Amino acid sequence: MRRILLTLGLLSGALPAAPALAASPETPLLAHQTTLALNEASSSWILTSTALVLLMTLPGLALFYGGMVRKKNVIATIAHSTAALAIVTVLWFAVGYSLSFGTSSEATNGVIGGLQAAFLNGLTPTTAHSLTPGLPEFLWVAYQLTFAIITPALIAGAFAERIKFSASILFFALWHLIVYVPICHQVWGGGWMGSHGVLDFAGGAVVHVNAGVAGLVACLVLGPRQGFGRDNMAPHNLAFTAIGTGLLFVGWLGFNAGSAWAADGIAAVAALNTIVAAAAAAVGWTAVEWIDHRRPTLLGLLSGIVAGLVGVTPAAGFVDPKGAFFIGLLCGPACYAGAVWLKRALKYDDSLDAFGVHGVGGIVGAVLTGVFATTTINAAGENANVVNQIVGLLAVMAWSAIGTFVILMICKYTVGLRVTKESEIEGLDYTQHGETIHQ
Repeated sequence: MRRILLTLGLLSGALPAAPALAASPETPLLAHQTTLALNEASSSWILTSTALVLLMTLPGLALFYGGMVRKKNVIATIAHSTAALAIVTVLWFAVGYSLSFGTSSEATNGVIGGLQAAFLNGLTPTTAHSLTPGLPEFLWVAYQLTFAIITPALIAGAFAERIKFSASILFFALWHLIVYVPICHQVWGGGWMGSHGVLDFAGGAVVHVNAGVAGLVACLVLGPRQGFGRDNMAPHNLAFTAIGTGLLFVGWLGFNAGSAWAADGIAAVAALNTIVAAAAAAVGWTAVEWIDHRRPTLLGLLSGIVAGLVGVTPAAGFVDPKGAFFIGLLCGPACYAGAVWLKRALKYDDSLDAFGVHGVGGIVGAVLTGVFATTTINAAGENANVVNQIVGLLAVMAWSAIGTFVILMICKYTVGLRVTKESEIEGLDYTQHGETIHQ
C-alpha cells in the first residue's frame, strides 16, 4: 500500500496540474471610470475628509441652526439636518451619484449625467472615477455624498420655525434630484460650466449659492413667521451655535482641503486659506456690527467665521493666502449687509440667514475667485476671469430659483407647506414631533 501511494504521488507530480476555474471576464468599465491606481496617502486623506464633512451636517449644522431658533423649535430644526442626511444618502446611492458624475449622451451630458451607475452598478474595489484615478470609486462616492447632504440642510435655515415636516421631507428629495444633481454635474461632473472654465474649488456655486438662492425663494414663498418684526425671536442658546460653528470650522478643512482630492501642496494651501479667510471675515463682520450697533456680539463673530468659510470655498485651492485674506475681509461686511441691512430693507424672513450668509458669501467668493486665482498655486487658475464666474453664477442662480419654486408648488399642492398658526405659536417640536426640550 505504501508503494502504491508513493507511485501515485510521483505520477501526480509528473502530470500537469488540473486547470483552475476560469476567471470570469472583467466587467467593462463605464464611460466615467478608469482602473484604480491606488494612492494610499491621498485615499487616507479623503477618508478623513469624508468624516470631517459628514460632521459638518450632523452635529455641526444641526447645533449651529438649533441654537439660533427659539426653544420651542430646537428639535424640529435639528430634525431637518437629520432628515436631509437620511433622504439624500438613499437618493445618492440610487441615482444621484450616477446622474451627477456619470456620463450620458453627447446631446445631454452638458446638463446631466447618465444612469449606468444607478444603485452603484458597475462599481468595484478596483474602479476609480476618471477625475480621481488614485482614489477608490467607493470613496469618491462617499466623499461627494457628504456635499450633497449638507446642501439642502443649509436651505432649512431659511424656512425654519414654520414649515411642515412632511413638506421638508418632500422638498429635500425633489430638490436633490431636480436642482442639486444637475448643477453638480454641470460644474464638477463633466457638464458645460466646468468645461467652459467656471472655477468652483469646493462648492461656492454648487453648494452655497445654490442653497442660498433656494433659501431666499423658500422664505418668500412661505412668508414670514408669526410675529416676525414684532415678537422677540432671539436665539435661545448661543452656546449651541458656538459649538456648531466650531464643528463646522473643523469640518470645513475636509470640505476645502479635501477638494484637492489628494494629499498635496494644493490641499495644504486650501487648509491655510480656509483658516485665514474665516478669521478675516470675523474681523470684517464684527467691525461693521460694532459701528452699526455700538457693540459686538458673539453671534456676529460666529456668523463672520461662517461667512469667511463660505466666501473662500470656491477659491480655496486657486488663491494664495493673501487672496484668501482679502476674500474673507470683504465677505464679512458683505454678508453682514445681506443678513441685516438687505433683510431689513426688503422685509423678508430668512430665519437663519441662509441667503444672507451662504448666498451672498458664495456670490462674493465666486466672483473674487476670478480676481485672485493664481497659477503659482494652481495651474487650473490660468484662464480664471470674472466674466466666466458671473456667467456660471447666473446659470446656477436661475436653475436653483426656478427649480426651487416649482418644487415648493408641488409641496404646497400635495402635502402643504406651512403648519397652522396655532401649531406655529405652540412650537414645532411638540406639534410636528411630539417632543419637547426640558431645561
